Amino acid sequence: MRPTRQRDHHVNQNKRIAKQRERRRYRVRNRLRWDAGRTTVENRRPRMNVFRSNKHMYVQIIDDEAGRVLASASTVERAFRDQQSYGGNVAAATIVGRLIGQRAVEAGIKRVAFDRREYRYHGRIAALAAAAREAGLEF
Repeated sequence: MRPTRQRDHHVNQNKRIAKQRERRRYRVRNRLRWDAGRTTVENRRPRMNVFRSNKHMYVQIIDDEAGRVLASASTVERAFRDQQSYGGNVAAATIVGRLIGQRAVEAGIKRVAFDRREYRYHGRIAALAAAAREAGLEF
């Protein structure tokens, strides 16, 4: 293959992946909106939002009606750093999931809507979700 064709192949592949992420993001967000719209006000659940970078993970439980963060956990906190130094792997996601689950239960939150954004339910996202469920959250 010529170098330009190789470069074009990578550009097209990156565009394809970006489109897949965009479709996934809209699908997840619309599902959360649909769930919120079909439940009564008393049964609405706060949203557990996840942000993942290469080195860190951040999780927040957000009350969208009040616009407040009810609980949060991340790999940059001291509570996490006492247990592990690197925040970009499955073990780190498990610790963060456990932390957010404990903090949510302490705040009186049992049920949440899981907002994984454009991330696939795989690897770090799945480990975080499993650890949060083990800590007492339902979603």
